[in-house]
Amino acid sequence: MENKLNFTQTLLDGVKCGLANALNLLLAGILYLITIWIPYLNVATTIGFYKLVISLSKGEKIDPLSIFDKENFKNLSDFFLLLGLLIAGVGAACAFMFVPGIVLGIAWGYAIYFLIDKNISPLKALRISFDVTRGEKWTIFFVGFALSIAIGLVAGLLGAIPKVGGVLAVIVAILAIPVAMGVEAQLYKHFSAKAEELLAE
Repeated sequence: MENKLNFTQTLLDGVKCGLANALNLLLAGILYLITIWIPYLNVATTIGFYKLVISLSKGEKIDPLSIFDKENFKNLSDFFLLLGLLIAGVGAACAFMFVPGIVLGIAWGYAIYFLIDKNISPLKALRISFDVTRGEKWTIFFVGFALSIAIGLVAGLLGAIPKVGGVLAVIVAILAIPVAMGVEAQLYKHFSAKAEELLAE
């Protein structure tokens, strides 16, 4: 697991991946928003959204309707158990002046992906996520921070253009969703490879 996350390449590949799949990701987002008020289904569609990021990380074709796949209902018990552990663990860590909570949130940030993609237990998903992010938390943080700043600056600059600025800023905000998913997919691609090494041991 000597391979380290490349800050610049992760951002560039993530933006490229997100924009290339922007239409399908935005359609999936619209479908999600339309159905988010439906109990039980909204859990499966949330899992479906995690699966979209996993699919992006593998270079697979994105199907907006895949968020409704019956397979998304299979891991509900493990999903809720993991979610409960995440909330309880990060919440407890936040009691120590917030910084430990932020660190633990980053360290466990890929646990749900591992649960869904690697078909492992919630506790093992947490442990694997913690192990693969060791020594790379600052890079993860700065990738997210740089992306947020860049989107904010572009939206702000375009928003200042008379008459059309507001529309351009909204377009940037909308495109920020697939771009963020693309970057997350590149991060997961990196940590998924490291996880495979640990699971093979």
